[in-house]
Amino acid sequence: MKTIAFALSATALANAAAIRRQNDYGYQFSNALSTGPVATNSFIREANTTLILPETNSPQTGNLALWPGMGTSGGDLIQGLAISVSDGSAGCEKSSGKWCIVASTLEDTQQMGKFVTADPGSSVTFHYKYNDGTAKYDQTVSLDGTVVSTLSTDSGKAQGWGTAVECQQAACGTVPAHKYVDTTLIMDVADPNYEQTKGVTGATGDLVTADGGKTWTIETISIESHTYT
Repeated sequence: MKTIAFALSATALANAAAIRRQNDYGYQFSNALSTGPVATNSFIREANTTLILPETNSPQTGNLALWPGMGTSGGDLIQGLAISVSDGSAGCEKSSGKWCIVASTLEDTQQMGKFVTADPGSSVTFHYKYNDGTAKYDQTVSLDGTVVSTLSTDSGKAQGWGTAVECQQAACGTVPAHKYVDTTLIMDVADPNYEQTKGVTGATGDLVTADGGKTWTIETISIESHTYT
């Protein structure tokens, strides 16, 4: 089955740029928290966050995705996905009121792991880690603590990290407020000024470090509701 390429440009993400909008519904982005770029001598070695799935969008139209992503020096976008689509497109099962989750990286084409159905209220943990032995990012997506989808891609080195709410194909209705918890970003080299790169649109979250910029954490990222029309 053909998949939908959910994609915010790596450059825009890495530079915490303004959210892109395209009114013909090729794609449209709304509320987000983003960070980057990293210091010139560093990269994001490891990133971990847990999305608490809200109810699906209402009405459940278009192709909607919630995702935390990392733009890379190789021009890729590492982006595990939580997709809401009721008609069985985008690689998901045909199912109303459900999410499907998958490990994913946008390279020249979309690389995907295994798709798994998930209920609202479930916890989805997205873990991305640079593997020195392979020079790839190993991506693990877990549902309520159980690993369900994995992917490893040769993507360069991560230059920024952020969340996204992405709508494609048609207006996606109202997306409920939702949150990410226990977010951790581990730098290759301490980046004490990384907090200054944070940008938000309809979102809140405090980016803090306790070790001089090697490890950054956000306890809770709260994303406001948005209606696509």
